[in-house]
Amino acid sequence: MPISRNHVVTLHYQVADKAGEVVDAGSEPLVYLHGGYGGLFDALEVALQGKSVGDAFRVELTAEQAFGDYDETLVSVEPRSAFPKDIKVGTRVETEDEDGEPMLFTITAIEKNQVVVDGNPPLAGLDLVFSGTVAAVRPATEKEIAAGAPD
Repeated sequence: MPISRNHVVTLHYQVADKAGEVVDAGSEPLVYLHGGYGGLFDALEVALQGKSVGDAFRVELTAEQAFGDYDETLVSVEPRSAFPKDIKVGTRVETEDEDGEPMLFTITAIEKNQVVVDGNPPLAGLDLVFSGTVAAVRPATEKEIAAGAPD
């Protein structure tokens, strides 16, 4: 059965940067609803259209097609006193923007009296190569289509 709109697709995959360094080993299969539901990068979804179980894929995505360009305006320095004492570099912190939307930040540096937080996705600014094989394809249920995601 070929991959097409309103099918649930399971991929065995890995993601590397352009230099070949693996940034996501894909230890768990990736399962998504095909057809523009936002579960997968658009360019990757287009490349997978029509593939079937067992088919291999290798798709190069620019930073813009993947997690976007790195945005310096999403990096800020905050007072150390605004964070718990046990905060560490690499810790992910969730907060809300002025509209109440959740925002995720990564602590990238801790100084004596200040903490550097970065709101960019960890892979922002990187061109990526997705490769792997199609493991399963099945028609989505009405419930999955209504939800826009697989169960």
